Amino acid sequence: MSATLEARVQQLEDIGAIKDLKARYVRACDLKHADVVRDCFDPDGVTVDYEGFPVFDNRDAFSKVYETMACTPNIVDIHHTSNPEIELTGPAGAKGKWSLYFQNVNISARTCIQMACEYNDEYVKKNGRWLIKATKSRRTSFLMQKFDDDGRPTVLSFGNEGPKVFGEAPKK
Repeated sequence: MSATLEARVQQLEDIGAIKDLKARYVRACDLKHADVVRDCFDPDGVTVDYEGFPVFDNRDAFSKVYETMACTPNIVDIHHTSNPEIELTGPAGAKGKWSLYFQNVNISARTCIQMACEYNDEYVKKNGRWLIKATKSRRTSFLMQKFDDDGRPTVLSFGNEGPKVFGEAPKK
């Protein structure tokens, strides 16, 4: 194999590994595997900046909040990522853009949130493994509904923004 061909194969393998990392992350979020979610992030520091949440600078702090908010029997989440754009910035660095469709059902509160977001991620390769070094998401659409005892929905919020704090209904 020539060096050029070897480099091209390595780039394809790295892009595939980054896509697998993102899939592992969102699947772990849906399945409430907090340890796997935590393990997707760089242990040496990470920036997690998701609109509607505080900014986190380490994976342990983010994982604790994720576990508190999502890892309960009354919460059902669905994350669907698509439209990946991965750019390798070096042998151990990369950037990525993703679209996300997210749905959150809170059985206790009888609410359903549907939203779309755009992710901008940074990745780092350590010991042959890709990890999330920074991740930022911004909402592009938002719908929050509450269901009455007969299952009829009432729209609480919709548009391209949601409440400033995730999961809260807007103040009336």
